[in-house]
Amino acid sequence: MNFASDNAYGASAEILAVLIKASEGAVASYGDDPITARVQERLAKIFARDLRSFPVATGTAANSLILATLCPPYGAVFCHAESHIAVDECAAPEFFSGGAKLVLLEGDGAKITPAIIEAVLPNFQRGVHSPKPSVVSITQATELGTLYTPHEIRAIADCAHKNGMMLHMDGARFANALASLECEAADITWRAGVDALSFGATKNGALCAEAAIFFDPAMAKDFEYRRKKGGHLLSKMRFISAQLDGYLEDDRWLKTARYANALAKKLSVGLLQINGAELAQKVQANEIFVWLPDASIKRLRKAGAKFYDWMPPQDGRTMIRLVTSFATPEADVAKLLEIAKS
Repeated sequence: MNFASDNAYGASAEILAVLIKASEGAVASYGDDPITARVQERLAKIFARDLRSFPVATGTAANSLILATLCPPYGAVFCHAESHIAVDECAAPEFFSGGAKLVLLEGDGAKITPAIIEAVLPNFQRGVHSPKPSVVSITQATELGTLYTPHEIRAIADCAHKNGMMLHMDGARFANALASLECEAADITWRAGVDALSFGATKNGALCAEAAIFFDPAMAKDFEYRRKKGGHLLSKMRFISAQLDGYLEDDRWLKTARYANALAKKLSVGLLQINGAELAQKVQANEIFVWLPDASIKRLRKAGAKFYDWMPPQDGRTMIRLVTSFATPEADVAKLLEIAKS
């Protein structure tokens, strides 16, 4: 019963099969292969516009290299204090940008708003004495499993653009967000004002594959050089691209996300039947943040269930995080609920 992360499970059988097929024969290196070209075409069709996409192996690379492309070394990136780029990427965004500053913002549900951004902007309007506000970065779904609606994204984009900044979206769980919102991919990206997207696949069935996407090809500028210098221009790029190709084929990426989301919803409903259980956040994707009695948590861990404590114990309860994935067995959800309720 592993609910620690959607990284805990391996790659889907379909993507592994595509990788084996990609190994047949000989093709051009460094992304000049037909599979990489096909991924570009698939993404352009999914997002309904001309764009530039660049396969990379990790989400940290996608986030950091995009931000380095959009933000000068003397710039500032506004993001939530709990965002992945702020707390889980070992200062890679600052490193690859050459020293840009992350400005950490507080907001309910790990979300930021135009009002929050506007409130801190005056602190960065002292000319050369302050970092130049350059990028706003939001996460979809957020680190607390919450979602930005198209309207909320548009409002943030308008605020960013009005103040001379670009809008980046960290989409490590983009598929889960899109499956939950039931809209078009374009509706929560470029149509809502997003300039660049870190398009995640690893958490949703890939082995190690992400894509850096620029919705205005001109914005990609020197990204290719940054990717090469950062060590993410793989000589056998077709193996990263093949994962994305298999991921996108036949809407597989949305089917797996819907499965994970449905399990999270089922699990959250069952947990609320426990006396003392309380959701810390509304379950909108595939993450559950819930306060549970310590006695229930102790039973679960004794039975081998894996998950993270998210907040220290308070009055006999602890907030934990449970994450469902494309491969989480439904039987594990039933077993966890049975043990937690016993």
